[in-house]
Amino acid sequence: MRIHADVVIAGTGVSGLYCALNLPEEKQIRLLTKSSLEMSDSYLAQGGICVLKDKEDYSGFYEDTMKAGHYENNTASVHHMIQKSPEIIQELMTLGVEFEKKDGKLLYTREGAHSTARIVYYKDNTGREITSKLLEQVKRKKNITIMEYTEMIDIVSRDNFCSGVIVRSGNGDISSLDADYTVLATGGIGGLYQDSTNYPHLTGDSLALSIRHGIAVQNLNYIQIHPTALYSKKPGRRFLISESVRGEGAYLLNANKERFVDELLPRDVLTQKICQQMKLEGSDHVWLSAIHLGSEKIKKRFPNIYERCLEEGIDMTREYVPVTPAQHYFMGGISVDQHSKTSMGHLYAIGETSCNGVHGANRLASNSLLESLVFAKEAAVHIASTYEKNEHFPVSINLSAYENYDYIQNKNRESVLNEIEKANRKEKRSALKIKCG
Repeated sequence: MRIHADVVIAGTGVSGLYCALNLPEEKQIRLLTKSSLEMSDSYLAQGGICVLKDKEDYSGFYEDTMKAGHYENNTASVHHMIQKSPEIIQELMTLGVEFEKKDGKLLYTREGAHSTARIVYYKDNTGREITSKLLEQVKRKKNITIMEYTEMIDIVSRDNFCSGVIVRSGNGDISSLDADYTVLATGGIGGLYQDSTNYPHLTGDSLALSIRHGIAVQNLNYIQIHPTALYSKKPGRRFLISESVRGEGAYLLNANKERFVDELLPRDVLTQKICQQMKLEGSDHVWLSAIHLGSEKIKKRFPNIYERCLEEGIDMTREYVPVTPAQHYFMGGISVDQHSKTSMGHLYAIGETSCNGVHGANRLASNSLLESLVFAKEAAVHIASTYEKNEHFPVSINLSAYENYDYIQNKNRESVLNEIEKANRKEKRSALKIKCG
């Protein structure tokens, strides 16, 4: 079966949703999600979203982003992201997104490697707040069709032009989805790792397809490990203890319950310090203490984290929280330009699966949601302004070639991990850097 859309977007995190909302309403859009609508890493984001709060903060925001990224950032991307941030925050609020305020003015918090407080937030569920409000808007659009439990298993191309995707429904049916333009927004690679804060179904699908089709990728070994995931012996996704907890003043303690590090170091540096401390002690975790912040502040500022810790039998208002590093974010990805265009015609990539160089070698805290939104809009605006009918549809597609689903999945995982390892060998990155940020 072949279906047609003007634009198909694979992924329903903030980048996919925001791209869809910024496309012209006369275009028929298909939004695909591998799982349910809410199961994106955007939904899990706790801390907040960075914003340029005044002109005087530009140089500080820019330098903090560059320094955290070890000055490997694309300077044009960094500049564009920062300059567009006030516009993005205003648009989100117009769409119904709430941020914490006092006397009608936005409140700002600070996280690791930031020289000042410039992060707007909603409790400790900023990602959920933004994603849910964008979903509400998407569901109101008559031109947007949402396809849940529909997995992209290949892209269709001819003469280096993308003409849509091959999809597999939840019941195993395989079909071709033709499109004038295709946007990849499938998120990160946490599902490839045993310990990750990501959902397990996020396995770098777009990366695997890019490798298969010869689409340019970059920095595949730039993988960020978050310093403070909740330690647990249970299998499955690791619960993130947001950097904003440390930003509000929580301490990291060693086995003797003594502070051993500056809690607001860049993520990769702090992760290395924690790994070194665990190795020194022969332990699986260190401790996070927020007790001195007071019970009222903890419950009001971090209600979700507080409740999740209670589920593990830990009352963070009275007890130390065991934390350990876990894979968290992917700074590499499919190479894109300032408009989120890939090296293949009519194909765009946005969000965590893309790489425009804004994060460099290490992402600054709370730049992820911002970067995803800014460049998702860029993709939508560029598609709309340059729109042309796709003339590169293949005459026929052999859908039976996709029936061995397990084989395809295994090959995809293998190809991504092999390319990551190849990049590691090429750069001779140390085992500590690979493991811990």
